[in-house]
Amino acid sequence: MELGKGITVATSQNLDDMKLSELKDLAKQMGLRGTSTMRKPDLVATLTAARNGGDAPAGVSVHVPKSTLRINRVSQSDDETQNNSSSFELRSSIDTNRDFNDSSDSSDANSGTRNRNFARENQTHRYRKEGSANVTREDNARTNASVNAEQNNGSNFAKTDEVDANLDQILATLPSEKSSAPNANRNSESRRMRMSTRSSEENDYTSKAERSDRFQRRTRRTRDDYDSKAERTERAERSEIREEHEIHEQAPRREEPKEELVPVAGIVDVLESYAFVRTSGYLPGPNDVYVSMSQIKKYGLRKGDAVQGSIRAPREGDRRNQRQKFVPLQSVDSINGMSVEESQNRPQFAKLTPLYPHERLKQETTPNRMLGRIIDLVAPIGKGQRGLIVSPPKAGKTITLQNIANAIAVNNPEVHLMVVLVDERPEEVTDMERTVQGEVISSTFDRPASDHTTVAELAIERAKRLVELGQDVVVLLDSMTRLARAYNIAAPASGRILSGGVDAQALYPPKKFFGAARNIENGGSLTIISSALVETGSKMDEVIFEEFKGTGNMELRLSRDLADKRLFPAVDINSSGTRREELITPAQELPIIYRLRRLFGGLEPEQAYQTLVPRLKKTASNRDFLAAIVQQANNSTNGGTGAIA
Repeated sequence: MELGKGITVATSQNLDDMKLSELKDLAKQMGLRGTSTMRKPDLVATLTAARNGGDAPAGVSVHVPKSTLRINRVSQSDDETQNNSSSFELRSSIDTNRDFNDSSDSSDANSGTRNRNFARENQTHRYRKEGSANVTREDNARTNASVNAEQNNGSNFAKTDEVDANLDQILATLPSEKSSAPNANRNSESRRMRMSTRSSEENDYTSKAERSDRFQRRTRRTRDDYDSKAERTERAERSEIREEHEIHEQAPRREEPKEELVPVAGIVDVLESYAFVRTSGYLPGPNDVYVSMSQIKKYGLRKGDAVQGSIRAPREGDRRNQRQKFVPLQSVDSINGMSVEESQNRPQFAKLTPLYPHERLKQETTPNRMLGRIIDLVAPIGKGQRGLIVSPPKAGKTITLQNIANAIAVNNPEVHLMVVLVDERPEEVTDMERTVQGEVISSTFDRPASDHTTVAELAIERAKRLVELGQDVVVLLDSMTRLARAYNIAAPASGRILSGGVDAQALYPPKKFFGAARNIENGGSLTIISSALVETGSKMDEVIFEEFKGTGNMELRLSRDLADKRLFPAVDINSSGTRREELITPAQELPIIYRLRRLFGGLEPEQAYQTLVPRLKKTASNRDFLAAIVQQANNSTNGGTGAIA
């Protein structure tokens, strides 16, 4: 390979006087490669050969840019200048052809791209629902391609400027042997030609970019027009389909009878995350109706509400899966006899103000019903009373509850009566249902303890809902001891065990039940009369009674000794009484009652019974009995004792 062909180097410098680093820099400026590892003599020989146009040593190559060849040819002799100018024209034509081919290729590519874009647009308009995402990706791809083209062209122009600057530096450091003014003019002309070529290329690129932008904007406007038309068409089609669907749906609805919805009624039992309408009583049954929590919030339902609604009638072949065992509630028509809107304004039971009872529930019915007459004298019951019937076994507590229930049904028919039997014998439940004119809620002893607690809780919640409406409710519970035993079995263990094996946590729910009794300030009352077992020989029963002994405001104690002697009703007169009885006792009768109390206080239970009951049997009513006592007191000087005697 010959050095110096197309390269002009300076010969005025003395290579032997230059240092090795300067020689390497000169070799680098002359475009010689592979000289970095040469020693100084070899490098001097190589540079000398390069100046004289000799052959390159082994391992040395020459790298000369095209622009450098074109510039250096101008600085040769006249003959070489003509040859080099012709060579420059040839290379320029080649470059022009290459640029033309590149531009034609780019135009062909652009035309092909436009054709493909039109094809894609047509396909996009044809499948407008499925191609929107593809059109967006194509737009992004075109935008990225245009940005990349701008960056590439900018980088090419920057590289060209850098090469020109390097050539100028090389020409400045390596002056030619025959430099003259015409060469400088030719250099300026070649520089102007390069600048004009570059400006024309930039103008061509700018015009192409503008045309591409206009084409993209026009394509985008066309696509937007097609999309808007497609959306309007889709909306129109959807509206037509919706109208047809509504027409088809309304037509069978007009023809279908209203009997498809079956009415249903029951008591709402709200659990943790769902609720049921108990249609067969207060216990769970197979015909219960499922109520979701959204419906509970929508209608404002509470535990114990009596609702009337509707469910969808099961059709033939309609089989529910294993998870959907209950029919869901469709709508609610009434809540506790009121509309859904009216029930939203009812108060909450916990926010009502409790008072002492001030209105009596009269127990006297007929002259031969001694129990009611004795209760009115020694332990009167008022509306909102919280009373305990303390009784040993076989002392007549069940008969006492029956007499109280019948007396309330006769003397106060406006009162809603509820009899709750927990852990009782089935025959007693049947007898209570046949003798009591009220609502009997029962859970016999052959059922699990969880059923006992469920019945009691739902019954007391039902009573609370009625009190919220301003009604007077009486709940007779038999018995509180057995209810506490059921909670002790069903409730989870808390780890704190009292004497007798009673869990401390198991006594709270019965207390909550018993504490619900109260007289409401602005109307309504909840009266609870419950029985409590004593003298059973069980330490648990004693603990339960001691827990409830101080919570009531009325106590009626039955005597086992009187029951063994068949003296019924076996009421222990001295141990029975009512707190604040002056609020429910007439003022003219109160002094006489106090006189009787002072008299019976010094007597044994049997003596007091034998003193009071025979004289009650001689009178038709308690008023006659008290009037007779007053009359005898006025005619005798012996006071109360003489009157009774």
